[in-house]
Amino acid sequence: MAQPHRPTARRIALGHELRELRRAAGISLLDAVRGLPFSDTKLQRVETGLQDLRSAGDLRRLLDRYGVTDEDEVEKLVATQREASSQEWWTPVVSSMNPGMPRFLGIEAAAQEIRAYHPTLVLGLLQTEAYARTQHESAKLIDETTSEFVDQSVRVRMKRKESVTRNESPLRLWAILYEPALRHIVGDTELMREQYDEISKLAALDNVTVQVLPQSMRGYLFEHNFSIMILGETMPTTIQVDTAFGTSSISDKRREVGRFSRQFEALSRSALPPEDTPKIMHQLSREITE
Repeated sequence: MAQPHRPTARRIALGHELRELRRAAGISLLDAVRGLPFSDTKLQRVETGLQDLRSAGDLRRLLDRYGVTDEDEVEKLVATQREASSQEWWTPVVSSMNPGMPRFLGIEAAAQEIRAYHPTLVLGLLQTEAYARTQHESAKLIDETTSEFVDQSVRVRMKRKESVTRNESPLRLWAILYEPALRHIVGDTELMREQYDEISKLAALDNVTVQVLPQSMRGYLFEHNFSIMILGETMPTTIQVDTAFGTSSISDKRREVGRFSRQFEALSRSALPPEDTPKIMHQLSREITE
């Protein structure tokens, strides 16, 4: 199987490299773009992975300005720029997504490892199709969404899940689920039994760790879901948090990354060990039928 197609990963990597080269050269954003056909605001967006630098000529002029003269290095960065400009798999439906979702999908696709916590629902990357569909259907009237939106959202969620189950270079996932979220009935008992079984199957994968935070625990509890997306040594670790407005808040600031990392570590210490998860899922499945 070929390596997954990750244009956003290339864009983030290129932007990070350009920012490091500019800073090493001691050049400000304003001076970097002087005489070039784009603004310092665009360059800042390029450096943070929010926008493509589509012109190879512009890239070469920036690299020359930063003192990069090695032709092999230049060609390597130009190749990265070319890959970064290609489309992601979700591009055809991006216009109907909630604000912030395309950027989140791009960073998630670029991640090598994700550490996530959810206190109210089963984490999206662990959901069955039936659970995901029922969840979206239950919010349909409240959010005033359409059946088409629900279908598209479920397809996107199941496509995202493939990153965990693919054979080559699967995403490493460490998930912490709060017990009340697991006991909350989405749909009917048969659906929930299937969901518990799916969690057990995924938890058995070498690249997946699932812990359950018991309702009876005494210790640190965080009321919001979040994901820590680890992109590798050359790209910044990024935090994602869902907002009450249906958008995603994303940050790679070191202070925020450190804060959420400490939160995850505290939750993990209070959660039950991963080896208990299959037993807990079996117990929940048995209780729901009694």
